[in-house]
Amino acid sequence: MPHYDRILITGAAGRLGSQLRKGLAPLAKTIRLAGREPFGDLAEHEEEAVFDLADMEATIAATKDCDAIVHFGGAPLECEWQTILDSSIRGSYHIYEGARKHGVKRVIYASSVHAIGFHEVEAQIGVDAPVRPDSLYGVSKNFVESLSRLYWDKFGIETACLRIFSSFEEPTDRRHLWSYLSFDDCVRLVEASLTAPRVAHTISFGLSNNKVKTVDNSGANHLGYTPKDNSEPFRAAVEAVTAVPDPKSLHTRYLGGFFCELGHPDD
Repeated sequence: MPHYDRILITGAAGRLGSQLRKGLAPLAKTIRLAGREPFGDLAEHEEEAVFDLADMEATIAATKDCDAIVHFGGAPLECEWQTILDSSIRGSYHIYEGARKHGVKRVIYASSVHAIGFHEVEAQIGVDAPVRPDSLYGVSKNFVESLSRLYWDKFGIETACLRIFSSFEEPTDRRHLWSYLSFDDCVRLVEASLTAPRVAHTISFGLSNNKVKTVDNSGANHLGYTPKDNSEPFRAAVEAVTAVPDPKSLHTRYLGGFFCELGHPDD
């Protein structure tokens, strides 16, 4: 029996959203796919909502009759401030207002390693470490983590903020050997966050079970997420085609990788 009647997935046409569209299907009678363009062919259990997150009225309307929201929409990378402000910051506020107005009780938010990107790799931080964004993109993630905290404390809307590291089909550089989150493990993490008996306000790192551990995720154990994949099957191929990085570079020293080396996107 499905866990929910209707789940809204924002960013459903994106790299991870398209994986969640398939992987979360057993959890709900209906999956409402949100994006800025029509999706074309829809499965029997799917419906679409076409809108821009910057449009407050349309975003709030898309949350109606939903039991849970998987919020993976917004700017996918560092980019100009106006885009981050409109899609990621204003757009996420619109999502939470929709949840408040329509009685949605749980949100799963795609946060990012870039919310804490300026912590050193060797620091072995936990989920309660101070935020240290490495970019305006990271700042937007900090904003939504804080916003979701408010909406839990004041309005009782649970949120699992998933600080996703590097979720791709397979690792392509040496950093990915410790930051890799497989597509299947990403689905498992979101599924665990949707089905855990209690989430309250939780921050969790999004990683597969990689050999090299760079953070302590024990503070999110109550989600029940058990990763099944790791980067080791790709290690030999990655190391054969990539150079050993400079240990003194920001890319190597900090969790955020090359984001730590980026200038201001509006320059």
